[in-house]
Amino acid sequence: MIFLLLLLAAAFVAFSNGANDNFKGVATIYGSGTAGYKISIIWATATTCAGSVTSFFLAQALLKKFSGKGLVPDAFTGSEYFLLAVAIGAGITVILATRLGFPISTTHAILGSMVGSGLVATAFGGVNFGALSKGFVTPLLLSPVLAVLVGAILYGLFHSIRWLLRIPKEWCVCVGSETRVVAMPTGSSMLAMRTLPMPTLTLAEGECVASCAERYSGTIAGIDAQRVVDTGHFLSAGVVSFARGLNDTPKIAALLLLVKWLTPATDVAIVGIAMAVGGLLGARRVAETMSHKITNMNPGQGFTSNLTTGILVIFASTLGLPVSMTHVTVGSLFGIGLTTGQANIKTVSGIALSWIITLPCAALVAGLAYFVISKLH
Repeated sequence: MIFLLLLLAAAFVAFSNGANDNFKGVATIYGSGTAGYKISIIWATATTCAGSVTSFFLAQALLKKFSGKGLVPDAFTGSEYFLLAVAIGAGITVILATRLGFPISTTHAILGSMVGSGLVATAFGGVNFGALSKGFVTPLLLSPVLAVLVGAILYGLFHSIRWLLRIPKEWCVCVGSETRVVAMPTGSSMLAMRTLPMPTLTLAEGECVASCAERYSGTIAGIDAQRVVDTGHFLSAGVVSFARGLNDTPKIAALLLLVKWLTPATDVAIVGIAMAVGGLLGARRVAETMSHKITNMNPGQGFTSNLTTGILVIFASTLGLPVSMTHVTVGSLFGIGLTTGQANIKTVSGIALSWIITLPCAALVAGLAYFVISKLH
């Protein structure tokens, strides 16, 4: 019975992760208008599943790290009650943030849950905080800072290359009319108020943006520049989603290591499927935050952000470094926003605060879950 509960809890964590994280890889193609929501989420789901499958071969180091060994005594990492409490804490924390539209880190939620469950299980004396700092906290803190720097540098580099290739931007101008009340002279030299249509001219503002996006003109190697950028942008979004599946799947699959009637391949398959379903059903609110509230972007800037995120996350995943996909994605977008002067400091501050709150929230829920489970047992 306890193993069935553990399986359901781990699937719930994966579902919550998909709802909160699946869209992060394609946020730039939706935010820049390169693709609509439906195409974006389907592309994200397909490439995330590919990353989940690949994680079985390339990310075994993350699977071992998130088993909890070295962080809490081995007696607890081999306990199904400990892992069940971790799954409950992480799942509840992530799904709550998803419902509120906050793109938090599942890595933070799992880590906080391991600490909270471990503290209660060992009577607040058995968590190795040295291993926590060195093996988990340091990579988590450095990854968003590195993403900001790399994102800003790459954007500056690509911007210079665009000017060298003489690829200009085309600016959107909307022509329309609006009704205004104006004073008109009458035959008796008196002024009368009349309602007349007046022409308007708008440069890419308000509703104009929805129907007319910034574009690149000219050609690259004889191919339309905008088509080249859009294609590269779309493919780069798939790379980011692939990297997310590669990075997150083993962290959640580690919760199923004690279920003896499941194989490691089955663990990965269950997590991958649950993540896909969560993304398809519950990603809309986080999609709006990631795509439209951090910074305005065009396809070229979105491509740069995706390239930054894909490189850093794939590199970290293969080395077994527990970085957060959310940290890296937001960091790269913020780095580009700082360079262009369009970063939304208020939104990014709110996201950063949600990251800070995630750890104690997940720890509290997981600690309470372990206390209840142990008493029932």
